[in-house]
Amino acid sequence: MSQTHPGRQLRPGIDEVGAQDWNRRLFDQLIPLPDGTSYNAYLVRGSEKTALLDTVDPAQTAVLLEHLDELGVEHIDYVISHHAEQDHSGSLPAVVRRYGAKIVTNEKCQGMLLDLLDLQPEDFRVVGEGEKLALGDKTLQFLLLPWVHWPETMGTWLAEDRILFSCDFFGAHLASSALFADQTDGVYEPAKRYYAEIMMPFRPQIRKNLEKIKDLPLEMIAPSHGPVHRDPAYVVNAYRDWAGDAVKSEVVLAYVSMHGSTERMVEHLTRALMARGIVVRLFDLSAMDLGKLAVALVDAATVVLGAPTVLTGPHPLAASAAFLVAALRPKTRFLGLIGSYGWAGRVVEELSGVLGRLKAELIEPVLAQGRPRTQTFAALDKLAEEIMRRHREIGIAV
Repeated sequence: MSQTHPGRQLRPGIDEVGAQDWNRRLFDQLIPLPDGTSYNAYLVRGSEKTALLDTVDPAQTAVLLEHLDELGVEHIDYVISHHAEQDHSGSLPAVVRRYGAKIVTNEKCQGMLLDLLDLQPEDFRVVGEGEKLALGDKTLQFLLLPWVHWPETMGTWLAEDRILFSCDFFGAHLASSALFADQTDGVYEPAKRYYAEIMMPFRPQIRKNLEKIKDLPLEMIAPSHGPVHRDPAYVVNAYRDWAGDAVKSEVVLAYVSMHGSTERMVEHLTRALMARGIVVRLFDLSAMDLGKLAVALVDAATVVLGAPTVLTGPHPLAASAAFLVAALRPKTRFLGLIGSYGWAGRVVEELSGVLGRLKAELIEPVLAQGRPRTQTFAALDKLAEEIMRRHREIGIAV
């Protein structure tokens, strides 16, 4: 019996059947989830065949199956696997066993799913770029979207309804009772946070994939996390901005201080930058939200790390922040290092070594032996002046 999932229908014959994970607060044991997350799965029922697009995290398998029961689903012909990561693929074995579905995915994803899950090669139908799968009056067309954010990721274009099922592309970690983005209190910040934490390291690939979808007559984008976009241009244009090369006259100043010396330097530099009209995003590394730091990195022209010396190296929190910045690979143009030391130190050598993976220029560091003195504050003023000059040189209004 065909039913409608109350409040979760995108279009006739297309229902969202995934799970809202309201209470999850950490992803990959790394990424904070202040608003929870969702694992979106979409049931597409054509006149002849039925397809389920993605599944859910293994902990939410019962929710997925319950939603399918509510819709009276007795058979699924295909389950489309866009991405092998377990928050999307973890329920595949249960769906295959219960509904006899064939897993449809690309060759690279098939290999990864066989490595990750209890599946067999005969469970799969492998498809390539542009290949179509007819469901009767609905047709699925597959688009390879590598590195958003794994190499095997793909999307599905449903031409009859003009919906792009984009997997992690254009997603947001946001649990919500609302199906559509325009029904929420706001999706821009969660989407930007998601981009910053997950997509930013792959900016060149993001731009290529944006080009791949630019001619599709999009009316909806249905991602695998967060609400569905009924105004696709809104999130697509945001991605073009975030993944582009333009930066703003902003400084991300992330620091840790043990006995107050580095903190006094940070306070002085903050005032000096503000006096020159530069926006400062300040983060105490001993008490911060990693996601907020990642978001601040998206647009900032300059990143400055403040670190005291522990033994002869940088404080571990500063070293961790440097590793994070290097891993996220923001479009930052300039780097700065400030801090204090006791008898000796290799703060500059070690942090600049980690940050060297970025295509960013290191401005002359400012270090103080012990507490900062008059000459230290003068050097910090000079650093602020140099940052302003560099921003103006690349055409940023200050």
